[in-house]
Amino acid sequence: MFMNLNPGMIGIRASLSEALEMAQTHGFSGVDLNMTEAVEMVKAASIDEVKDLFTRTRGRPGNWGMPVDWHGGDEGKWQEDLGQLRHNASLAQEIGAYRTTVVVMPFSNDLPFKENYNFHVKRLKPIAETLQDYNCRLGLEFIGPKTLRIDKKHEFIYAMEGMLGLCADLGTNVGLLLDLWHWYTAHGTTAALQNLRSVDIVNVHVNDAPAGIPVDEQIDNTRCLPGETGVLDIAAFLKILNTIGYDGPVTAEPFSKRVNEMPSEEALKVTAESMHTAWKAAGLS
Repeated sequence: MFMNLNPGMIGIRASLSEALEMAQTHGFSGVDLNMTEAVEMVKAASIDEVKDLFTRTRGRPGNWGMPVDWHGGDEGKWQEDLGQLRHNASLAQEIGAYRTTVVVMPFSNDLPFKENYNFHVKRLKPIAETLQDYNCRLGLEFIGPKTLRIDKKHEFIYAMEGMLGLCADLGTNVGLLLDLWHWYTAHGTTAALQNLRSVDIVNVHVNDAPAGIPVDEQIDNTRCLPGETGVLDIAAFLKILNTIGYDGPVTAEPFSKRVNEMPSEEALKVTAESMHTAWKAAGLS
C-alpha cells in the first residue's frame, strides 16, 4: 500500500500537475485523479501528457472519481453516464488508474431495505461490468455514523459486513472503500478486519475522531487528522492492512475545519506529518 494525496480532502484546490508536485514535495507516493480534468487534458493535448505527468513526478494514480449519476431518479441520465463511463474507464486503464469508488448512503426515505438493495444492484452491477472490461475495480463506501440515519425512514447498509455482501452480488472486481472513521462508527471489530482479504479492499481513507464524544454521537463531517487524538488506532489499522496484503492507496480524509482553514502549504505539511507518523508507528517505514 502507499501514501496517497487528495488535496481536496484537506481544503486545497489543485490541478493534477499541482497535486503531483505537492505529493512529490511532501512524500506521498500517489494522488487521486479527477477524471473530468484528465479527459479535458487528453482533448487539449494527448494521453501521453497525462502519463508524462505521473512519470516526471514519479507519482502513482490513486482513485479516480466516478462520473456517473447512478443514484439519481433519472433513468435516462444514468444510461447516458453509463455510456460515457466506457470512455472514462478506457482512459483510466491507459493511465494505470484501476480504482474508482462510490458512496452508498446508509438510509432511504423512499425505499425499504429490500427494494433499496435491488435498486443498488440494478444501478451498480452494469457499472461494475463496464469497469471489468478495462481491468478497473469499483469500491463501495459504507457510511457508519448513527447520527446520519437515526431520524431517517428506512435504514440501509452502514457496516462492513453488509457492504461485503453487496460487493459479492455485483462482481469479482467490486470491494470496499474502507474508511477508518466509518469502520469505527459502525462498531467494526479488529477480528472482522483481520478476516478481510486483499481483494476485498479497493481504496482506504484514514482519519481520527474528536475525543470525549461517544461513538454513536460522532458527527460525520467533524473529524481529525490520522493520529491527532488517538481515539482511532491508526497504527493497528495499517498493520492489519499490511498483513493481509492490501496494495492500494491510503488517503487522509480528516474533514477538519482547522486544517481546511490553514494556508495550503501548512495544511500539506501537517497532513504529511500525520501520515508519515502513522506509517512509522505501524512499522511501515
